Amino acid sequence: MPGGGRTFRRKCAPFWEIWPMPPFVDEVFHYVFVDGIYISRNLVVLIAYSGRHVLGWYLARSENSRAWEALLSRIAPPDVVVTDGGPGFEKARRRAWPNTKVQRCTFHAFCQVRRYTTSRPKLQAGAELLDIAKALLKVESKPDAQLWAEMYLDWCERWDDFLAEQTVDEETGKHHWTHDRLVDARASLNRLMNKRVLFTYLDEELVLEGSVPATTNSIEGGVNAQLRSMLRDHRGLSALRRVKAVFWWCYMHTECPLSASEILNVMPTDQDIENEYKAIEEEKRRTSTIPQWGDAVVWSEFHHSSPWRHDWD
Repeated sequence: MPGGGRTFRRKCAPFWEIWPMPPFVDEVFHYVFVDGIYISRNLVVLIAYSGRHVLGWYLARSENSRAWEALLSRIAPPDVVVTDGGPGFEKARRRAWPNTKVQRCTFHAFCQVRRYTTSRPKLQAGAELLDIAKALLKVESKPDAQLWAEMYLDWCERWDDFLAEQTVDEETGKHHWTHDRLVDARASLNRLMNKRVLFTYLDEELVLEGSVPATTNSIEGGVNAQLRSMLRDHRGLSALRRVKAVFWWCYMHTECPLSASEILNVMPTDQDIENEYKAIEEEKRRTSTIPQWGDAVVWSEFHHSSPWRHDWD
């Protein structure tokens, strides 16, 4: 673009005040991807993606059930949601999308096992479990899933006594698992098996409506990677502007973004949001201090405060 960088930034400055807000989505999708991208240590943007368009986003301090529920409540429940198993999501899903089935990303399930075993396990049990986790990525049919489950259960049975070994801490005298990392890896797969979320993409009823992806690769590559690239290209932005940049990117990749003139008329600004917060705080202060009919007697009506102590002899 012609002109210097400072001229361009000066012309764009007024638009940084606008907050692009996510739309309500009433269309029912066959599947929806959900994931979160961290802007900083205590700032995460939770995003829902249809595979073609961004459906919604929500800014939070962490991935918790309240934040996830706020995101999901603006989107019509799909048939399947594909997730990496972020904290708090399942609780929010049960509240907002109780009838939606869950497909846990198989690649993230493999990565979780690899974190425990490392990519070069020293123990034979760890090497075998890592190979089983890798095989999870190649399951493409019901027979493959059955064969994988049998292979995993056989591993659990063969190494059960080995994983049951315990060690006594000389200082505290407490018992703990000798091979605790392998125990945790087994527990992570057991949870997914018990919840039946590993092979939802092979469900015959769901496949009739269309195929279901087994991983969150679409949102990782189609959204998260693009956002990270944008933030790298614009290094030096403040935390607030990084958040707004993510909001703008998400909004412009929704299915039907408004025109520039409509955005200026509809979307809130910093001042609008500040006024809204002031109104909420004022209402909260007023209702909490002014007695109403049926309220108890206010202590300050019968007593006067004093800066001097009155409890001394």
